[in-house]
Amino acid sequence: MKTILTGLFGVLLATAQQPPPYPEAPPPADAQNQPPAQLLTPDQLDNLVAPIALYPDSLLSQVLVAATYPIEVVEAQQWLQQNRNLPSQQLVDAARDQNWDPSVQALVTFPDVVARLNQDIRWTTDLGNAFLAQQSDVMNAVQRMRQRAQENGKLQSNAQETVNTETQDGQTAIDIQPADPQTIYVPVYDPAYIWGPPVYGIYPPLYYPPFSAGFGFGTGIYIGGVFGGCCGWGAFGWGWAPHWFDHHIVVNNYFLHRYGFRDFHGGEFRDHDVWAHDPGHRLGVPYPNRALQGQFRGAAGGRDSGGGRNFNAARSPGARPEGRVVAPPPPRFGSPEFEHQNPGGNRSAFGGVENGGRARIQSDHGFSAMRPSPAMRAPQTRAPSMPRGGSPRGGSPRGGRGH
Repeated sequence: MKTILTGLFGVLLATAQQPPPYPEAPPPADAQNQPPAQLLTPDQLDNLVAPIALYPDSLLSQVLVAATYPIEVVEAQQWLQQNRNLPSQQLVDAARDQNWDPSVQALVTFPDVVARLNQDIRWTTDLGNAFLAQQSDVMNAVQRMRQRAQENGKLQSNAQETVNTETQDGQTAIDIQPADPQTIYVPVYDPAYIWGPPVYGIYPPLYYPPFSAGFGFGTGIYIGGVFGGCCGWGAFGWGWAPHWFDHHIVVNNYFLHRYGFRDFHGGEFRDHDVWAHDPGHRLGVPYPNRALQGQFRGAAGGRDSGGGRNFNAARSPGARPEGRVVAPPPPRFGSPEFEHQNPGGNRSAFGGVENGGRARIQSDHGFSAMRPSPAMRAPQTRAPSMPRGGSPRGGSPRGGRGH
């Protein structure tokens, strides 16, 4: 295991050190004169969120948060493989002892979701980077994709989930909740079946199971049995929920505290807080632009230092397993080669790479050692396609802020 991961580190390091296939501007002499960060277009964001846009709201929120900690997602997948025989309750209990962000700890409840995020860690990293740099734009992209799915007749209430459209101040948002708050069904679908060909580029080259109808659900996960049936799923029962009209994710501190995903430090307790990224769990993965680098530089050293409770702060860094070297993927966000390519049109379970043997080794450990695909032409700026009634502006359709 150590030899494989050390070799993977070397391959990734060599790939990251290769000169980019596009010209780089010299760093600005004055930080105040730095050019604005390159952002993703609406079409690029639509493609990026397509694989998760139809997830139930709370799971979608949790995935967006967890994607900002890609190495911990890789660790969670490795850990799940090593503990695959543990019952669900024991998995959740054991995950509390792992030094991961709560969004990753609780995600072990959905091993298929962890496996998908690990399957193409470059896509996961791009998703997390986009959410950090363009949180409002990412949430609007989810709403655009839901609106289009609804218009195509591919998103409606059924035995597994309920779909509602809510309005606030002329804005609209589509809300997806489990039909039974105690049992969660994760949708599995081919984006091409739901939306047709993408407007720009291609959809992320993940593995899409061949459901005959192009859309289906995985096995229902009874969270009532795993989490004691206390909080359920809808509204703020789970740990994370979107506020679609306010552009943020709300964290349910009661959920995190009750199930031990964070130690309670005393001080003022609030049921809900607006989520804030914790750089202490980033583990060296580069941020996509200078603004975020400056925002989070040095912040990891000050966590847990206020004396009060902070469920968004990490525990003191725990020892990582010896002999395991994990390297972050080379940053691609904001570069001309951001768009995912699909060699030969092959959608394999290993990131769209035809060399299954070689790709499997990398996929099992969460990173692809394949070189990035050639840069695509620069995208043309397109006006975003907004849902009828206006652009949604934030998380849960109910809007408002945590209290």
